[in-house]
Amino acid sequence: MNVFILFALQLSLACVTRAAPTGQMSELTRVVEGAQSLVKKVLGDIPAVHGSSVASPGMTLDPAEGSVNLEYMEALLEIPSAPKLQPLAPDFTLETCLNHMSAGLRLYSGLLQVVGARLSSPLPLSQLHADIKDLKAQVHKIQELSRVSSVEAQMDVSGVSSHLTGDYEVQLAAHVVLSHLRSFTQDTYRSLRNIAQTTVA
Repeated sequence: MNVFILFALQLSLACVTRAAPTGQMSELTRVVEGAQSLVKKVLGDIPAVHGSSVASPGMTLDPAEGSVNLEYMEALLEIPSAPKLQPLAPDFTLETCLNHMSAGLRLYSGLLQVVGARLSSPLPLSQLHADIKDLKAQVHKIQELSRVSSVEAQMDVSGVSSHLTGDYEVQLAAHVVLSHLRSFTQDTYRSLRNIAQTTVA
């Protein structure tokens, strides 16, 4: 009888132990999917935000229309670059990927604040900034559920403001930031899909 009770207790403990990761995995799946939806929203909103914030000729999100040289303007305005995102691999782990993602979102959050403060109509950038903050919170939640270390790298955007000396420079900065944000969020979406396929599935 004692042996039977002991076996029953061990079986119950094993069931509880197996159930915990399943519940956590379900939560991770939900958060990753929520982050992907938010990235889609950001990508969908960027063209409209660009259209309402940038009116100067030659500043277009369509490269076929001969837009300004982003790399040159990025250096001229001292706009920092976001960390690169790439598929998960032995030399680019989930921890590295999520930390790069978080650092990039923190960077664009700061840049949107700096540029938005100088625009005559800052509301569209402010709304986009709120979505970026929400997305960063989602990434932080993924880090927690994945049990990987979170590194809060400092992203200095203080030098950008001193170069925004006129309306043209402000619009140029908005154009560069939104162009690079679109590229970064496209990479973020691909990375989240890779995480879902590799870690969650």
